[in-house]
Amino acid sequence: MLTVIAKIIAKKTKVAETKALLQSLVAPTLQEEGCIQYDLHQGSAEEQVFFFYENWEDRNALEKHLANTHLVAFKDKAQDLLEKPMEVFLLSKL
Repeated sequence: MLTVIAKIIAKKTKVAETKALLQSLVAPTLQEEGCIQYDLHQGSAEEQVFFFYENWEDRNALEKHLANTHLVAFKDKAQDLLEKPMEVFLLSKL
């Protein structure tokens, strides 16, 4: 299993738009083959900070996810919405 944590920081003027776009990724991603968990979180104190907590069967499932049309569409819009590029951490449980 592969765990992914993605940190997303929205521009302060684009929080609502970013949140809506991120929420729209959840349902189709949960239907993807190899997706075990795909949870979106928002910072309590810093509402412009979002995290995806993801679990995938393997690296191949993650690679397929990254190529899906809904994620590609998000990447196309991200530059206008995000304060800085998304940070992605790939983790293995100990």
